[in-house]
Amino acid sequence: MPIHVRPKAISVAVAAFFALSFVGMWMNQSPFTCCERALIGAVLAYIAASIAVNIINAIIKHAIIESHANKQKEQQRV
Repeated sequence: MPIHVRPKAISVAVAAFFALSFVGMWMNQSPFTCCERALIGAVLAYIAASIAVNIINAIIKHAIIESHANKQKEQQRV
């Protein structure tokens, strides 16, 4: 069963946003700089997660199709 892309990508982006903002606070950056860098990181994390989930979905779909094709071949042999 394929994975829903948008909820997973949003979860990764939110986690990245907070992780990057905490790192920025820990490094004593200004709040604006922390927010700006965290926002850019969240957007990049969203894009990366979307691509990764789409790749995983393609692999899953290929495996499902191949499994059904193999079952049909087995049924035709019997």
